[in-house]
Parts: sequence; structure tokens; C-alpha cells
Amino acid sequence: MEDFIWLIPLMPLLGAIINGLFGHVLKGKAGLIASIAVLISFLYSVKAFLMVLDGVTFDGDLFTWIAAGSFQANFGLRIDQLSSVMMLVVSGVGFLIHVYANGYMHGDRSVGRFFAYMNLFVFSMLMLVMGNNLLLLYLGWEGVGLCSYLLIGYFYDKPSAAKAGLKAFLVNRVGDFGFAIGIFIIFTTIGTITYSGIFENVERLVSAGVVTTASLLLFMGACGKSAQFPLYIWLPDAMEGPTPVSALIHAATMVTAGVYMVARFSFLFSYSETAMLVIVIIGTFTALFAATMALVNNDIKRVLAYSTISQLGYMFIGVGVGAYAAGVFHLMTHAFFKALLFLGAGAVMHSLADETNIQKMGALYGKIKITALTFIMAWLAISGIPPFSGFFSKDEILANAYAYHPLVWFFGAVGAFITAFYMSRLVFLTFFGESRVDPEVEKHIHESPRVMTIPLMVLAFLAVVGGLVGIPQFVADLWGGSNHFHHFLEPVFAAANERLHLAHLSHALEYGLMLASVLIALGGIYLAYLMYIKKAIDPDALAAKYKGAYTTLYNKYYVDEGIDAGLLNPIVVMSRWLWHFVDERIIDGLVNVSAKIVMLISLLVRRVQTGYVQHYASVMVIGVILVLGYYLFS
Repeated sequence: MEDFIWLIPLMPLLGAIINGLFGHVLKGKAGLIASIAVLISFLYSVKAFLMVLDGVTFDGDLFTWIAAGSFQANFGLRIDQLSSVMMLVVSGVGFLIHVYANGYMHGDRSVGRFFAYMNLFVFSMLMLVMGNNLLLLYLGWEGVGLCSYLLIGYFYDKPSAAKAGLKAFLVNRVGDFGFAIGIFIIFTTIGTITYSGIFENVERLVSAGVVTTASLLLFMGACGKSAQFPLYIWLPDAMEGPTPVSALIHAATMVTAGVYMVARFSFLFSYSETAMLVIVIIGTFTALFAATMALVNNDIKRVLAYSTISQLGYMFIGVGVGAYAAGVFHLMTHAFFKALLFLGAGAVMHSLADETNIQKMGALYGKIKITALTFIMAWLAISGIPPFSGFFSKDEILANAYAYHPLVWFFGAVGAFITAFYMSRLVFLTFFGESRVDPEVEKHIHESPRVMTIPLMVLAFLAVVGGLVGIPQFVADLWGGSNHFHHFLEPVFAAANERLHLAHLSHALEYGLMLASVLIALGGIYLAYLMYIKKAIDPDALAAKYKGAYTTLYNKYYVDEGIDAGLLNPIVVMSRWLWHFVDERIIDGLVNVSAKIVMLISLLVRRVQTGYVQHYASVMVIGVILVLGYYLFS
């Protein structure tokens, strides 16, 4: 395996270098080069996956990367069940989004720069999931953060985009600070940064009493990268970037880095009940909190952004309760249907002259049918309707949440109901009902080109059948089969599962919870149908009746305003005080006073320099007399 796996991250890196240096010359060919680079990476990822499927794994060093005294960090890769799944998701979904972007970004004046950033992101994400040590993980971690900043602010001449990119970068720095401290604690305690070394010496972290601290600091980084409360505030604003960016970075791959990290270090987190409890609480709260903000938002991309935050919360519920395979399973299915939702939103915007307000849409089903049909499949998947992929992964997380504590299941179920409702609201207002499209725009509505619709159809297929690899075990037992996805990932999580001893539910209870999940999803869809199709309930009347709640949700609980008032504005005031008082008056004042003292001394001393030789001779004579007098009378 080692003879080709290094090519998997190398190809996107080469694509980034070529487009970065020669993109202005290549122009229209830049997208083709970037897509081919990711395609080759995907094909090699498939080859690696098939080898892992046959029981062949790899964990080794390719070359020495850093050597400083006694410290040495190698460029090492780890290809196992977990990393092979992530490689397929990153390169496979990434390739489809690259193909889509060829149509979406057609005619853009800086398309070479765009695809250079996209390829650099894929390289960074692959390094994040393929590395076998914490330093390579951190390299990829910071790399995707940099690419996020570059791609969100791609339209740098647009103030809101530049501000959103900066916001994403700064918020992630908060989480990454904790993440770096966690890495330092692990290294200073056990003296190694390789995954295998940490696994073998994890007991030393426990005996040193720092396992909870290290776990929570690592999770702090995950909160920033995976947009969990309170570090979620950057993700909705990140929708200022081009739609393919939203699909690649902020739906399918980068934001799942935190979930991957917790799953990768399952053997570490399983030693700390406190850390896992914190993950469950944060994930549960975020899943419900973000879902409520999507209820009244009218921007098609921002609704999907809040949905992403909420779905990431479900993934953290999964890994927090110890159902690591279920969390990774939802990560995979979410990549399919959420990438499809974002690309579908981009196709809608493409047909409506970049309109994003769903209140100015409607009745688009018959006009852009391919986009509508694929979007509907993704809607059913995220809502949790069987047999679509989202049903299997979300139902499994909720079942494990119930086994952990019924209250976690309850809040997760409420979030699932709200998810089905707001996604149905989005679909009904966009594709059905009466048209609210501007008359001039409506004349030019058209289906997107095939380079954009083919990726939609492939992702729709995956959104429909992707969940079949993880059919619940109690259902598979009826057919004499097994949960293939869990069985495949079992070696990665064996140590954690052995420590946790997860509770098992009876088949009757599992069937009951599955039925409840379906009814909850159908209930959310039916309520949206009554409000936006049947018109049996007037949403405007509800908004007027509960104006306070509506306004609070519409303004996103005033979290951004609260951060501005409680944190940013005081920092600005303090910074200005430091600038005017400390910097200008004290520091600059001391420098200016010393300069004035030197100037005053110079004014006195320069009077001695008269330019007359007799004066200088007199001074020399007086000096000689003084020196002689000192030696004669001392």
C-alpha cells in the first residue's frame, strides 16, 4: 500500500500549485486540472479502501519531517478502517463538488485562484485524516482553517465576505488554541505524538490525572472546527463564499473534522466520563439550539448552515454516548445529502439570478425539475424518512442516546421534529405553492447545465442508498445479515467499546424508537404542509401572535449582538484606551521626553563648538592644567 498512498494527498497539492502559479494563464482549464487531480486522489482512495476491506492496513513513516534535538516528527500515514472511509468521503464528494464548480464558477475572472484554494483544501483535509501523528493532524487542521478563510472571503472586494472570512478565522483560533494546548499536554506527559504511541501509553495520562483536561482541550478545538456552541457563530456567515465552498467545506468535510478527531481518539475519550458527558451536553444543546434558528430564516443557504450546525450536534451526541460508529455513519450520510442540498441551493440561485430569499421563490418544481427532484431526495434524507440514508444514521444515534439517558433522546427527538419542519418549509416555499419570483427574473428561469446537474444526480443516488450499508443489527438479523458499516469500523473502536460496555436495548424497544422516529419526521413534514401548502395555519398570524419569540429566533437569540456588547466592544474600548493613553502618552511620551532631553543638552553643548582655533587651544590648555593639578595635589 505504501507504494501509492502518498499520491492521494500529493495530487490535490500538485493541482493547487499548478493553478496557483499558472491559473491566470490556464483560465478555463483550471477547473479541469483541479477536478482531474481530485479524481486521481479518489481512485487511489478506492484502491486503498478495497485493500483495507481485505484486511490490509498501513501505519508507517514515509520520511523524517522534523528533527530538532531529541524531538523527531516523521511524515507518517495511517490507513485503517476509519481513515479509509474519511478518504472516500473527502475525495469522492470533493470530486463531485469540483465538477459542479466548473459550471457554477464559469466565467469568473479569478477561477484559477478559486480552484487552487479548493485543491489546497482537499490536500489539507486528506492530511488531517491520513496522518498517523498529532503534528500532521494539526497541519491538516490548520490547513483547512486557512483554506476556509481564503474561500469564504473569495469575493474579497465584497465587505461582508471579507468580514465573514475574518470571523471564521478568528473564531477557529479560539478553539485551535485549546486544541494546541491539549496536544502539548499529551506530548509532555507521555513523550510521543504518534497515535500508536498514545494508544500504548494512554494509562500514563490517566495516572497523571490529565486525561480529562487533555480530552476537553481537544474537544475545544472540535467545537471551533465543527461549529458547536458557543463557537458556532462563524458558520452562518460563511455562506458569503461561493456555493461550492459551502458544500465542500461547510457541509461535507471540514466541519466534520472535529467528529473525526473525537472518533480517532475514542480510546482516549473513553477514559473520561466527564469529557464524554460534556460532549453529549454540548452536542444535544447545539442540535436543538441551531434547529430553532432555522425555523424563521429566509435565506436558503443560511437555513442549510443552521441545519449543518444542528446535524453536527447529532454526530457529537453519537460519539459522546460512546456510539462512535453511529456518529461516523451519520457523518458519511450527512456528507451525501447536505452536499446535495447546498449544490441544489446553488442551482436554484443560478436559475434565479443569485436570489437567496425563499420568500421570493415558489412554484419552481416544473421549471427546474432535475434540481427539484434531487433536492427533494436530500430533504427526505435529512428529515429521516426511510429508506433514505439519513433515517438509518439518525435513528441509530437516537436509539443509542435513549440507552444513554432518555432525556438526551427526548431533546434529540424534538430537534428531529424541528428539522423535518424547517426543511419542509424550505422545500415547500421554494418549489411548490404560488410563484413569488420577480417577473423579470421569472422570464429567464432555466435548468442548470449538465456539468452541474450530473453531480446532483450522483449525490441524490448516494443520499437514497447510502444508508443501506448501516442497517440496524436487529433489522439485519431478520435477513440473516449484519450491520456492515459497524462491523467494518469495529477494529478501530474495539478498545473504547470494551471500556464503555454500552447498554443494549430490547428489539421491541428498538422497533418502538424507530417507529417514533418516523412518526416524528412525518409530524414535522405534515405541520409544514398545513402551514405552507394547505394554508390551514397562517404563519404570519403565528408570528404576530408570538412576536417576541419570533423576533428572538429571527435575530438568532441576539448571540452576535451579545458577543459584540459583552466581549468585542469592551476589547475595542480597552484597545483604544491602550492606544491613546499607554501607547501615545506613556510609551511615545517617554521616547519624546528622552529626545527632548538630548536636544536640550545639545543646545548647551553646541555653544562650545565655536569654530575658532584659539578657543579650542585655550580649552586644551585648561584641560592639561586641570589634569596636572589633579596629579600634583591629589
